[in-house]
Amino acid sequence: MENKSSANPTPEKGQNKRIFTVILVLLLIAASGAFIYKYLESSELARQNQLTQAQLDQAYNDLDSMSNELDTRILKIAQLGGEIDTLLQIKTQLEEEKKAFRKKAYRQINDLQGKVDGYKELLVAQDEEIERLKVLNDSLMVENTELKVEANNLNESIKDLNQSKAKLEEKVATASKLKVEKVEILAVSSSGKERASPFKNRHIDHLKIDFEIVENRVAPIEGKGILVKITGPDGNVIFDVASGSGTFVFEGRESFYTVKKDILFDRNSQALTFLYSKGSDYDLGKYTLEVFTDDYRMGSASFIVK
Repeated sequence: MENKSSANPTPEKGQNKRIFTVILVLLLIAASGAFIYKYLESSELARQNQLTQAQLDQAYNDLDSMSNELDTRILKIAQLGGEIDTLLQIKTQLEEEKKAFRKKAYRQINDLQGKVDGYKELLVAQDEEIERLKVLNDSLMVENTELKVEANNLNESIKDLNQSKAKLEEKVATASKLKVEKVEILAVSSSGKERASPFKNRHIDHLKIDFEIVENRVAPIEGKGILVKITGPDGNVIFDVASGSGTFVFEGRESFYTVKKDILFDRNSQALTFLYSKGSDYDLGKYTLEVFTDDYRMGSASFIVK
């Protein structure tokens, strides 16, 4: 009877075993809970760290993008003739912040994001400035085009005026040229008798040439050299330096004159007389007499020696 009762556990021992089991289960649950909490906490920190790094990268990329966009605005505004000194200072400051960015703590993310937002607003403002400058440049281009048209019209007017002035000056120059009239060529004998053309050599001691310079109210009052050129039947000019002959330029070529007289022309008609002694016989035939002053012909006549 005693051996049978000792082989079965007592109620006290079974109760202790259940208590131990329960405590063990509770400890396992607590350990599992702590592990799960730590795991979740670690995962959350890792997620937050990853998010923080992503925010930093995004903020830096935004800052770098703002720098590139600011370069574009500076170039456009400079091309449009705007003021860029302030923008260049901002650009320098932005580049300095980019260099120092990687050294800053994560707590600066919000400040940096604020700066990024501020730069975005700055870019928007510069876009507005670019649009304003475009409108201004378009307006200036229109004004410039109008000014060019006005300048072309003015140049045309000046050109027409100069042409009119040149024509007027040409007319005045033509009108101011002196002319001679009443040309008379006489042969004067040694006895003083005068004969009109035609005449013979024996009647010619010297030639007397009379003419009148026509009144000209347009011509300037000035000294004039009046030249008389006598050309013989053979085409040669009667020329004798001892008798006052010389040379002058007519139509770009040097020519001879027979006799010359200097006068003061005062715009009134003026009668002149030239006396010329050849000192030898004249060839028979027709002679041409021309009167010049400056570089133009004033008039002409002819006589015959027979």
